[in-house]
Amino acid sequence: MGLWERWNRWEDSHRFAIDATLTGLVMLVAVPLSAASADSFYPVPFDLYLWSAAVIAPLAWRRSHPAASAAVVFVVGLLQVLAGHSLILPADLAVLAALYSVTVHGPRWAHRVAITGALLGSLLMSAAFSGNDPVSLIGTTLFASSVALAVWAFGLVRRQRRLTIDALVDRTHRLEVERDQQARLATAAERSRIAREMHDIVAHSLSVIIAQADGGRYAAEADPAAATRSLGTISETGRAALADMRRLLGVLRTDPADAARPRTPGLVAAAGHQDTDASGATTSPMPAAHDLDSLVEQVRASGLRVSLVRMGTPRPLPPGAGLTVYRICQESLTNVLKHAGPDPAVTVLVQWQAAAIQLEVSDDGRGASAESDGLGQGLLGMRERAAMFGGSVKVGPRPGGGFRVRAQLPLPPVANDDAPAMPAPSAPVESVDSSSTPPPLDDPATGSHTTHRERPPMNHRQQA
Repeated sequence: MGLWERWNRWEDSHRFAIDATLTGLVMLVAVPLSAASADSFYPVPFDLYLWSAAVIAPLAWRRSHPAASAAVVFVVGLLQVLAGHSLILPADLAVLAALYSVTVHGPRWAHRVAITGALLGSLLMSAAFSGNDPVSLIGTTLFASSVALAVWAFGLVRRQRRLTIDALVDRTHRLEVERDQQARLATAAERSRIAREMHDIVAHSLSVIIAQADGGRYAAEADPAAATRSLGTISETGRAALADMRRLLGVLRTDPADAARPRTPGLVAAAGHQDTDASGATTSPMPAAHDLDSLVEQVRASGLRVSLVRMGTPRPLPPGAGLTVYRICQESLTNVLKHAGPDPAVTVLVQWQAAAIQLEVSDDGRGASAESDGLGQGLLGMRERAAMFGGSVKVGPRPGGGFRVRAQLPLPPVANDDAPAMPAPSAPVESVDSSSTPPPLDDPATGSHTTHRERPPMNHRQQA
């Protein structure tokens, strides 16, 4: 802020003090000059000093109370004329100063009344000053009225400029408030997004770790090798969760030199193949729908019987939709680990439709009888994610037992000419170990059945 701006701000906040000081200085000069200009009176009547001071003094409130100040000046001037003093100069110039002040700083009705009173006062003053000379009356009236109109016009110009500046200042203030509100809304939205991502990452990983730790603890004496495998799974899950958290927090980095570096796609890159900065923070892309295979393999390694079925022709998803599909599947599998009970069989169905992608995660576990503390935010987070893309999530028990999560996200339709030339799989895309295959899991919603890979040896889990 420059010197002139600081002066304007200070002057605007001390209007009365400044105007009162200037009015006092003007009175010290104008009152003696007005008395000295009365050549026709000797000695000078004392009331000339009073009239001069009375018509100038209200100017101290010309900006703080412009309408009242102008009204007092005009009334004093009228009484002065009626008292026989038609014109006292330079004191009566206070009438023009009051007219200008009320035009610039007063309400609209006030300056209109003021100019009307000034024109009538010009006629009254001219009549008292000119006597019975009609030529002098007309000339004096025209001159006084012209001066009053010129002062009023100049005040209107200044008023319009002040109103324009005030409007610009108000607009700037409103834009600043709107910008701050948008920043707060963006911050809240980003916090919600990060909270959803952290919940999905931490809840899923901790559920797998708890299941593996409990299973390893029970199998430690009877099968030390199973306990060793359990510890390995815990280690891999922890590293994957840490990589996901680093990838999530990597968006907060501001290093411009890193923007041009290539990114490594995938769920969790292998050791030595992740994109990291100097501090070791992972910055590779977030997982998407094509990473469901890795997610299912990770959950299957924890001892859960889970199958992945793909139907339809895959195609590129809008930005963020793939992450939504991945997170909904991850949260659904996490809930299976926590609430489905011992040894559930799970089917993950990904169906590519003409105008939507449908994800369904169903199990044959406890279903409606599963216990919950009611403190989780997983289902709410799934619905929020789907709602951002105009989709929906339906959850509830399956007929005949178990639980189902069905999510559907709308997709832009693809013309036949633009569709990829790859046939839709007619059977589940799943490699099955023929030596030990569990029975198929019937799905009443789709009328199909899926097969399951052999479950690893370690099968001891406890509800988290």
